[in-house]
Formats: sequence, structure tokens, C-alpha cells
Amino acid sequence: MLLAFILLGMVFGSEGLVRIDFADFGFAETICSIALIFIMFYGGFGTRWKTAKPALVMSAFGTIFTALFTGLFCHYVLHFGLLEGLLTGAVLGSTDAASVFSVLRSKNLSLKDSTDSLLEVESGSNDPAAYMLTIILLTAMKQGVSSRLPLQILTTAATQILFGLAIGAVLAFVVRWVLLHVDFETSGFDTAFVLASAVLAYALPSVIGGNGYLSAYLMGILLGNSPLPNKKTLVNFFDGLTSLMQMLIFFI
Repeated sequence: MLLAFILLGMVFGSEGLVRIDFADFGFAETICSIALIFIMFYGGFGTRWKTAKPALVMSAFGTIFTALFTGLFCHYVLHFGLLEGLLTGAVLGSTDAASVFSVLRSKNLSLKDSTDSLLEVESGSNDPAAYMLTIILLTAMKQGVSSRLPLQILTTAATQILFGLAIGAVLAFVVRWVLLHVDFETSGFDTAFVLASAVLAYALPSVIGGNGYLSAYLMGILLGNSPLPNKKTLVNFFDGLTSLMQMLIFFI
């Protein structure tokens, strides 16, 4: 299905049959960022705690090592500059969460020793690591390598992680309390409330320098592991919404 939407995008694109000239990268980034919020949130919503811890460690170190080895290959074999090579590695360091979720869930794949859940968590949680590596390397390329660079890297990484985790955890607690104690008179308002909360989980940390994707993902994990009313309705809604967002990303 996702391959079909890639091909459809190519048909409508500037080099395809319809030849729609689209080169607004800012608009494309905004659309894909919004879509990724819901993909990350729902990825966390379907995650169980027992698989979260090893997968988070795997995603962080796996992304860093992949970026490092790819960067060194680009530098020594393809003759990129060192920072340019590492930047290429950072961009390629994470797996595509949208593809992994789509393949595993649409085919109902069950891998040995529940490694399918581990793979889902890893693919969903390595985007924040790749994002932070990309920001750090772009900062180094812009400002140049200096004695202050290690401190800047630690400060950026700590800010991204701490604000992302803190805001995601606080919002998850608030949303869970509201869902358990507030009686929504109109059916579907609770779903709209969770939808808005997922957007807020991304927006708040992003404004103050935190990692919005990490925040949305953590809030999804905490809510998904809580006994919520109308949970089946939430799952059905976000399952459909996430599929639409995946189609949109691949088409764009």
C-alpha cells in the first residue's frame, strides 16, 4: 500500500505524468512533522513496558553506532568531509517507524521471542536519537569545531531528553486523570481530547528546546499501559488515523 502511494506521488510529481511542480520544502516538512506526531504517539500507545526498556537502549546506541560507521565510511571511502559524513550517517541512522509499524501490523507478523514488539519500540524510539544527532552536527558545522563543542553537545542532548521526558510524563498524568474523572457528555469528545493532547505533547517541548517526538512517544506509552475508558475506540481511531498519515507521508 505504501509503495503504491510512493508511485502515485511520482506520477503526480514534477517528473511524472501529471507534472505538478512541488518544491515547497517547508510545507512538506510541516505536513510530515504533523503526521509523524500521530505515528509516534500511536506507536507508543501500543507498546508494553516489558519491551520498552531494552528497545530504548537498543535504539539509542544502535542509532549512534549506525551514524558513526556510516559517517566514517562516507569520510574515508566516499571522501566526504568528516562532519558531512557524520551528518549523512545521522540522517540514515534511524529506521522508518511508519514502514515498520505498517508491515508488522498489516501482516499480523509474530516474530520469535516477541521481537516484533521489540522492533516496533526500537523503530519508534530511534527517531529522537537521530534528530538530536542531526541538530548537534548541524550546530557543529555552522559554528565550527571548538573547545566548547563537547559542552554544547551535552547541553543540547540533555535539554532535548529532559524536557521531552518531563513534559511527556506530566501530560500523560493529566490526560489520564481527565479521562478517568471527567464525564464527556458527547460521544467522541474523549478521542478529540487525546488527539489534541498528542499535538500538545509535541508542541510544548519543541517551543522550549525539548524533543517533541520523544514527548509524544512517552505519553503514548504511559497512556497505552493505563486502564482507560473507551480504550478500544481510541485504538480503532488512531489505527485509522495513523494509516492515513503514513499514506500522506509516502505520497508527499
